[in-house]
Amino acid sequence: MSQNFQFKDLGLSPYKKVWDYQTILFNTLLEEKACGEQGQNRLLFCEHPHVFTIGKSGDLNNLLIDKHILSQKKIEYYHIDRGGDITYHGPGQLVAYPIFNLDSFGIGTREYVYRLEELIIASMKEFGIECSRLEGAAGIWIDSDIPAKSRKICAIGVRSSRRVTMHGLALNVNTDLSYFNYINPCGFTDRGVTSMQKELGMRVDFEKVKATVLKYFQVFFV
Repeated sequence: MSQNFQFKDLGLSPYKKVWDYQTILFNTLLEEKACGEQGQNRLLFCEHPHVFTIGKSGDLNNLLIDKHILSQKKIEYYHIDRGGDITYHGPGQLVAYPIFNLDSFGIGTREYVYRLEELIIASMKEFGIECSRLEGAAGIWIDSDIPAKSRKICAIGVRSSRRVTMHGLALNVNTDLSYFNYINPCGFTDRGVTSMQKELGMRVDFEKVKATVLKYFQVFFV
């Protein structure tokens, strides 16, 4: 295990509970940094029950159903303090929350996001899935060079203050993609979403995906 962060797998956990936990760790790390201490970097993995989250500059019009239907379908909804627009979290999706002091890695926010992207690209390659960045669109995409076919497999949305991070990435593994029909994912109306299961035509070993993504966090954040 990399000594530059502590890892914790929270399993299936409610969004608000994990958000509150992240916030405590984030504020603690900021306070430690203000006191001249490096503090403890942490990496959280989890899945969430069905929930939509929208970033601080997101457009509410990208939520395509009203609150009554949200309640009926037992989907939670939160307006949160990360960048980006609206996205979906649910069972079968691997969510990773790094609460990192970027100074401990000698990098800034741009390089941090680049490394998040790189570790997902490397992880997917191990499962035979080729993906890449898409100019002007956050996250990791398949067929990014073919607009009519481009589809997102991993969303990325982070918050950074004084080079301390929270929020992170959401990788669709065995995700029920029908929930994305209720939103314009990340504000896009002309691009699709996908999952490892859809691309490979079979359910994927979730524990193997977690182990692979963790391995590449250890490679890219040392």
